[in-house]
Amino acid sequence: MYQVVIVEDDPIITELNRRYAERDGRFTVTRTFARPRRALEWLRRNPADLVILDFYMPEMNGLELLRAIRGAGVAADVIMITAANDAATVEALTRLGVVDYLVKPFAYERFCTALDAFCRRRSAMRGSLDQQTLDSLLHAAPAALPKGMQPQTLERVLACLRADPDHPRTCEELAAAAGLSVVTVRRYLSHLAQQGQVTGDMDYGTGGRPCLVYRLAR
Repeated sequence: MYQVVIVEDDPIITELNRRYAERDGRFTVTRTFARPRRALEWLRRNPADLVILDFYMPEMNGLELLRAIRGAGVAADVIMITAANDAATVEALTRLGVVDYLVKPFAYERFCTALDAFCRRRSAMRGSLDQQTLDSLLHAAPAALPKGMQPQTLERVLACLRADPDHPRTCEELAAAAGLSVVTVRRYLSHLAQQGQVTGDMDYGTGGRPCLVYRLAR
């Protein structure tokens, strides 16, 4: 059983992540922490295989905690589960050994994909590695689309975003431009956000009710 530590200040999300991890059957959640400094103190003294880490937390954010963890010589793998998906943050975290990055909100299936990849990597890192094994670890194929989603439709949504990358668009605007229903476009945007390909932000400058607008991730 792989030993998991969850660092997340939202107790509801902590419990959800615990259930997702332990439902897999290969993981046991050893500890959960709402305060990063307590997590750091514990990890300095105790072994863990995997840390499931949020970014936005009191005391220090996920990047600061990860830097402190690595500085303390903690070698546990890290999966980020967070709403922070700007390119600079993602790059900084991956340079510190983050093995996967899930953008909130995410589907249970995507969480399972992250755990499967972690297990494959740990299993492969035993003994010597041949070229085929190295290639499968370092050049993994892109994740398959969720059931019911089509590559052609995904590309239509992306094409509308690429047409004017500096102008954020609402789901309704993208649906009209792509010739798709709002429900369909919303589902594809959610998937793209989970993959870190688009970002969603609240627009408060509408003069009325704030609305969610999307743009390609930079």
